[in-house]
Amino acid sequence: MKNRKEIFRGIKFVLFSVSAGVIEFAAFALLDSFTPWPYWPKYLIALVLSVLWNFTLNRRFTFRSAGNVPVAMLKVALFYAVFTPLSTILGNFLAESCGWNDILVTILNMACNLILEYLYDRFFVFGKTLDTINKPSKHHKQ
Repeated sequence: MKNRKEIFRGIKFVLFSVSAGVIEFAAFALLDSFTPWPYWPKYLIALVLSVLWNFTLNRRFTFRSAGNVPVAMLKVALFYAVFTPLSTILGNFLAESCGWNDILVTILNMACNLILEYLYDRFFVFGKTLDTINKPSKHHKQ
């Protein structure tokens, strides 16, 4: 039963992340098509939009966490304080210096983000508050 629940949790995370990926990809593609900007600002703007979307959906529906939202957001911000500079620098290097396609670099960054963020969210951000939404407290009489 527990394995089944974790598999379902992983599937929900992937589906919500795909929706966030659509937002990130669309925002990046629009910025890529309509601005002369280099890779990094397009990527950062698209990433921030997708992170906000993904955090909101996954906190509520995937991890079902009633934990402190500002604390959870701070933990996610810490993840992105490391992931964003590394992925931006590497992405910019691959796109600008190595001549890789901007869209391909973005897709690779999104795949790395999906895997790393699921593990980080599952075990660090929401690990102690999993499935606490609509769960009666210890002091609540039934």
